Amino acid sequence: MPMAYGGGLRSLHDVKRILSIGFEKIVINTYAVQNPAFVTAAADLVGSQSVVVSIDVKKNLWRKYEVYTHGGRKVAGLTPVTHAKRMERAGAGELLLSSIDRDGTMQGYDLDLTMQVTGEVSIPVIVCGGARTVDDLASAIKIGGASAAAAGSMFVFHGPHRAVLVTYPRFSEIQELFEEAG
Repeated sequence: MPMAYGGGLRSLHDVKRILSIGFEKIVINTYAVQNPAFVTAAADLVGSQSVVVSIDVKKNLWRKYEVYTHGGRKVAGLTPVTHAKRMERAGAGELLLSSIDRDGTMQGYDLDLTMQVTGEVSIPVIVCGGARTVDDLASAIKIGGASAAAAGSMFVFHGPHRAVLVTYPRFSEIQELFEEAG
C-alpha cells in the first residue's frame, strides 16, 4: 500500500525530502488553494501519480458546499467542483474528498457531494467522512463513483455505546460486496 504524507509542504525541497525517506505520495490541502502552481510544480517534479490534493468540504448556512482550508477553520471561497477541476488541470493525480460535516458521525458518506465531484473529474477520487458499515464503503464506489473510500471510526467504535474495538471487515465480506458490482 502506498504511503502518503501531508501537512506543511510548501517547497519542492519539502516534496523531494518526503519522497526520499520512503513516502510514495504527497498530500497538499491548504497550499493547493493558496498556490495552485505548487501542485503543477510538484507534479512536474515527481509525476502526478505522487500528488494527492486533499479537499475539505462543508455545507454553509444555505446548504451549499464550500471548500475549507487550515484544518476546516477557513472558508476558501471555492466550490468543491471548481477546486477539483482546477486541481486536476494543475496536475494532481488523485483527490482526497473529505466531508467535514460527516467526519466521525458514522452516518454514511455524503454521496451527493461525491457524485458532484466524481462526475466532473477523470482522476481518482478517494472519499472520506461518515463510514459506518462496509455497505457505506460499497455505496461510495458503486453510487458515488469514488475510486476508493477511506474510513476511520467504523474500524474503531462499535456497538450501541460506541465502545472502542479496533476491527476490520472480513476479506470475504468486502469481496462479496464488490463482486456484486462487477
